[in-house]
Amino acid sequence: MKTLITLGLLTLTSVAAAQTTVEFWHSFGDAKRGDWIKARADEFNKSHPGVTVVPSYKGAYNDSLQATILAARQGKAPALVQIFEVGSQLALDSGVFQPVSGIKNVDFSDYIKPVVNYYTIGGKVNSLPFNSSSPVLYFNKDLMTKAGLNPKIPPTTFSAVLKACAKIDAAKLGIKCMALTPYGWFFEQWMSEQNVSLLNSGNGREGRATAANIDTAAGRSIFQFYKDLSDKGYLTNTGKLADTNGTNAIFGGEKAVFTINSTADLGNQLDAAKQSGFALGVGVLPIVDGTKRNGVVIGGASLWVAKNISKPVAESALDFALYMTNTANMASWHKLTGYYPVRTSSVNLLRKQGWFSSTPLQITAFNQLLSTTSNVASAGGLNGTAIQTRTIIEQGLQKVTSGQSVASVAASTDAEVTAALVDYNKNFK
Repeated sequence: MKTLITLGLLTLTSVAAAQTTVEFWHSFGDAKRGDWIKARADEFNKSHPGVTVVPSYKGAYNDSLQATILAARQGKAPALVQIFEVGSQLALDSGVFQPVSGIKNVDFSDYIKPVVNYYTIGGKVNSLPFNSSSPVLYFNKDLMTKAGLNPKIPPTTFSAVLKACAKIDAAKLGIKCMALTPYGWFFEQWMSEQNVSLLNSGNGREGRATAANIDTAAGRSIFQFYKDLSDKGYLTNTGKLADTNGTNAIFGGEKAVFTINSTADLGNQLDAAKQSGFALGVGVLPIVDGTKRNGVVIGGASLWVAKNISKPVAESALDFALYMTNTANMASWHKLTGYYPVRTSSVNLLRKQGWFSSTPLQITAFNQLLSTTSNVASAGGLNGTAIQTRTIIEQGLQKVTSGQSVASVAASTDAEVTAALVDYNKNFK
């Protein structure tokens, strides 16, 4: 009897030892997206009896990243973490993560090139694309018509926006033309569209960025756009930095004809339009006049695998990440959230299913991404102080809408961003 009990305990111990647990920290606290992630983990766990993926919400992007770094220093890092795109350099510098391309052989050719291009640093794919987006122009078709504009021809350049705004203003509808928040992400997009790097050193990808390219013709044109909108009385926002929720509320409440926001926000925009009773339109991101459209910088987040974990855990974490971002799941994720499906095969599946015929507003966003030229500018600026950099740029945008000159603000913003880069880089000498 004693022998049987001993053998039973040994068997239980062997089963426990064979079980691999993968902690996955993400930043989607809402039920819609959080439940989708949990459902994918449950499916994966059922088909992989030796692995248990445990997803959990760890707060907003920056909070989750900081929590991961702290946990790693304590030897308790989660195996898999969702990190926002501008946190990539900070994630690399933390020394907490390993490139996913080094864990096992993975074919990344199916991932949409402009997307995987962002997360490829030094020839290595550091993280797996997951939720990706870019900004588009949203417009109220009914208000455009009332103002004498053709909703079939939304503005595609800065000057076209200003001309449309002049018509809207002249129509005296008691509304503003453009609900636009000061947002560093938008600034980054407009630099890319002009095929100009935000930072030196190949946008921080050929070496550590040491200076900004903000006080340039490209950068000044963006500040000028905000200033023109403000000076002419066409602009509205909440006065807060990066407050897209606020501009969404203004636009959704039909207090503005246009707004600019993420493609991932389409579902919310459609809900707001339905509630207010207007027809929603989607157009490409308007760009600087005389510029050949270079393309957008990918936004959103990717999946990173921790460094100091066992090989079975690392491989299981990557296996789950690959499962969650497979063809069918990315098509499902896109339908649910509006985020890009990140895989070419997922786009093809959606086309086969007739998704774009039933939801034509998605076509504009897809074409904008797929036509992006993969180069240094569209790869996006890489630096460890990106969170601070965005805030500095947003403060600059706010300054020009408050009456300060473009020349002085562009110069001071450039100097502040450069100083932040220099200060951060002192940690790596």
